[in-house]
Amino acid sequence: MNYVKTALLLAALTAFFLAVGYMLGGHNGLVIALLVALGTNVFAYWNSASLVLRMSNAHEVGPQEAPELYGIVQELTQRAGLPMPRVYVIDEDQPNAFATGRSPEHAAVAVNTGLLRHLNRQEVIGVLSHELGHVKNRDTLTMTVAATLSGAIGMLATFGGLFGGGRDENGRPLVNPIVAIAAMILAPLAATLVQMAISRSREFEADRMGAEISGHPEWLASALARLHAGTQAIPNATAEANPATAHLYIDNPLSGGGMANLFSTHPPMEERIARLQAMASSMTPAPAYGTTTRARAGGSVPQTGGRGPWG
Repeated sequence: MNYVKTALLLAALTAFFLAVGYMLGGHNGLVIALLVALGTNVFAYWNSASLVLRMSNAHEVGPQEAPELYGIVQELTQRAGLPMPRVYVIDEDQPNAFATGRSPEHAAVAVNTGLLRHLNRQEVIGVLSHELGHVKNRDTLTMTVAATLSGAIGMLATFGGLFGGGRDENGRPLVNPIVAIAAMILAPLAATLVQMAISRSREFEADRMGAEISGHPEWLASALARLHAGTQAIPNATAEANPATAHLYIDNPLSGGGMANLFSTHPPMEERIARLQAMASSMTPAPAYGTTTRARAGGSVPQTGGRGPWG
């Protein structure tokens, strides 16, 4: 049902984009909107991952630089039947993470240093399983398309409203100026709401898939509770400087509350945790994790509890 909902929302977003083009420029506006949609999505398909990673100041790590982190990702990808993604670290104290890439074969997982500092090993496994759930579901491409279309709608509405839209053969405006102004204001808002609906449905599905990959829904539930406390208390300067990347993170990295929560791209954390706890009560725990995820430079990591710096 989540896949159907996402497909319908993407179709609605695309139709809405074309409708705005037609409303602001008639047939010519529709054609321009279609060309813009195709162009922006082709660009996003090939360049979104590298662009997001650069915007986030992420640096790639391997088994030598981060043996424990790399080993966990390696084992989880084997459990999930996925190709090994590239692994990145972002120097931010806020505990958070995201996945990006146009396909499982071109995926990347990025974690903040704060995630490795504030969460224990089991919680980190839960978070990384969630991100690999996004990869397995190809959410990274879906969210890129949604974000690109939403941004293009805002751009189209703004330029169409500013320049008055198209004109007929007699030189008369095709669009009432009041309609054009309304489109400038309402079209980007409506597109953002649709993008939010897509993001929220994909987060629930990634939680479910991540719990299945790790075999321990309670690990992700515990991680989400700690993450949410961290994102509320610790600012993320990198995400604040690039708010367009906020929907990619496992929890909203942007500061703010009140009315801002109404426009969050993430579902309520309490509901996510409740769903995972319900899964945990009816799920057989997965087999023990192998020794490949236990070795780290400079010592061992506790298997339960305990926090500290990671490699």
